[in-house]
Amino acid sequence: MLYLIGLGLGNEKSLSLEGLEAIKNCDKVFLECYTSKINCSVEDLEELTGKNIIRVNRNVVEEELDVKDAKEKNIALLIIGDVFSATTHISLFKDCTEKGVEVKIINNASILTAVGITGLELYKFGKVASIPFENENVKGPIKILEDNQKIDAHTLFLLDLKPLENKYLSIKDAIEYLEKNNVKEKVVGCSRLGQENYKIKYGKMEELKNEDFGEGPYCLIIPSKKLHFVEEEMLEKFKI
Repeated sequence: MLYLIGLGLGNEKSLSLEGLEAIKNCDKVFLECYTSKINCSVEDLEELTGKNIIRVNRNVVEEELDVKDAKEKNIALLIIGDVFSATTHISLFKDCTEKGVEVKIINNASILTAVGITGLELYKFGKVASIPFENENVKGPIKILEDNQKIDAHTLFLLDLKPLENKYLSIKDAIEYLEKNNVKEKVVGCSRLGQENYKIKYGKMEELKNEDFGEGPYCLIIPSKKLHFVEEEMLEKFKI
């Protein structure tokens, strides 16, 4: 069986009991380290699980991970956040089902739910956009923002990252990208959601550019112009 196990957003203690039990029953355990930043050391995970954990990059998961082995052995792929936080994992799940490999999904927290701590209602978020490092001629995120604003939805921007290189698109860079595309809104800047040392700040774009958010990963939210009074009250708590 192949186990796809979400690690959540915190440290090794964010692993669920179900996930821990599954890992302990596995012959091989892999850890993907390209979709987000792991908030503990591999050694911490190994100590908790009692297993040797092999770190793998996107190419290994997409091209080299032989899912047929999971017909004879129990194999786990540990995924930061939730299991289906990247299309790579959806493709892997599809590949397994087509090859007759049994798959067990063990979900966990993701950024898509963690943003609820801002006080913005989750069901009022529209389509999610990603802002890449190389964004000079990128218009996709702006189109998504415009579409969301037409239906009075909040817009969540996930900011690009390369965890293996310790490289994260900053909130300042993301705001400057929006400014270049004539966006002028109040925004919510977030860093390390799901961790104990998270930061959330709300204000005008020109104000947030100069704020220190600490280490990544980061995300940015442009709230709808139609806010519930509870949403307004919560945002005031994060106003700079």
